Amino acid sequence: MGASKSESFSIENKEMATLFKALSHPARVAIVDYLLSVDSCICGDIVNELPLAQPTISQHLKELKNANIIKGTIEGTAICYCINPEIIKKIENYFNSITIQLKNKCC
Repeated sequence: MGASKSESFSIENKEMATLFKALSHPARVAIVDYLLSVDSCICGDIVNELPLAQPTISQHLKELKNANIIKGTIEGTAICYCINPEIIKKIENYFNSITIQLKNKCC
């Protein structure tokens, strides 16, 4: 999208689009689901859970991290990932706003 056209959209529109793009792959959704099911996680643990190669998992983790959906902390030679609750709250608020607006619509 050209710079002049992207200026037509609000910061929230752009932010939500970035988040949804990061979540638009089934492997990334599976990673989020896995991270929700454990207290903390190392990349190798995810590789054991999903039918994907380690470099592929790393690329998906990078996409989720770039969108701030997950956070990673270095523990020795491993990276421990967790869900970023602030970003999840933004997504929740976005969908709550849609739900409220839909209740006020006549179809």
